Parts: sequence; structure tokens; C-alpha cells
Amino acid sequence: MRMIPWLAAVAAMLWLSGCATATAPADRFTLPGSETAPASTARAEHLLVVRAPHLAHYLDVDGIVLQLDDITLNAARQHLWAEPLGHQLERGLRARLAERLPDTRVVRDAGPIRDPSAVTLRLEVDRFQGHHDGLAIASGRWQLHAADGSLLAMEDFRAATELHDDGYPALVRALGSSWDRVAEQIADGVRRVRQVEGRA
Repeated sequence: MRMIPWLAAVAAMLWLSGCATATAPADRFTLPGSETAPASTARAEHLLVVRAPHLAHYLDVDGIVLQLDDITLNAARQHLWAEPLGHQLERGLRARLAERLPDTRVVRDAGPIRDPSAVTLRLEVDRFQGHHDGLAIASGRWQLHAADGSLLAMEDFRAATELHDDGYPALVRALGSSWDRVAEQIADGVRRVRQVEGRA
């Protein structure tokens, strides 16, 4: 429960910041493990196209979001994402899926795909935030579509990681761990779809 006093301190700092005359420089963060996607391998048998995720409106902001209680959300003013969160999530997911699906070429959505065997991953992210009970939570829904647009699978995802320390660096690292677990859930779903398709 270390996060609760930290969140109370954050709330107090937010109130005090309205009275401050000088603005401190913002801290900017990137999710761990999202720098680059692994290079495609020659033995890739499948093609997976990852679309940019659709974020809940309150997540599509510069500030890292904290949930202060059951109904109150706050986007930080001094603790910001170094680049749009959607870009980091999409790039990080491609890298994580490429690691977990070594027989698959994982690419970003860059227009029409001519490969009839390609499948497209679509993501809706409704939560990606720190929580007042000391967790970093990621949740939403993923869909897998065939090249003709037909729906192959649709599942909800949720991952929660406990923070090991106070502060925004610990929160960002925990959010990265939650995104690792989301990638594992999606990779498992992709494998299940392939097993079903293989038996069809």
C-alpha cells in the first residue's frame, strides 16, 4: 500500500503547483522495452500487421495518468510521456510480439496489405495508468482480422503490476511490465487462432 501516501503527496503537489510562480522543467518518460522492433527473420512463416491502438480519450494526453480513487483521474503536468503514448504502445507491442512469435513478421500498418495470409491486430486501450492501490494497470480489447476483414478473434485483456517503489519512474517501469503481460496474452491468442485455422 505504499502508493496511497505517494498519491496523497501527488494530490497536494498538484494543489500547491497552482500557487507556484516558477514552473519546474517537466520530466519526460519512455516505456521500457519499446525502442525498436526486432528485425524480421528469413524464416518468418506468417505476417502480422499491428495497427496503432485506439486510446480512451483521457489517455491520449501528454501527462502520465494516475487514478486517485474510484472515480478521480489526474493527468500529470510535470511528468510527461516523451512521445505520444499511442506510438510507444504500438512500437512496444510490435517488439514484444516479434520476440514471442519468432515465426512471424510483425509490421506496422502502412497501408493496403497484398498478402492474402496476413492478419491484422486492432487494439482498444481503455486503461493505462497508475492506480491508488499501488498497481500499474493496462486493460482493453484486441481483435484479430483476416486479410478480407473478417473477424478471427476478439478478447479482452487486463494486466496489473505492483509498484516496487514510489514515484513516476517506478510507475513507468511497472506499466512497461504490464504491457509485457498484455503482449503475452495477445501472442497466446494469435497461437490459438492459428491452431484453429490449421484444423479447419
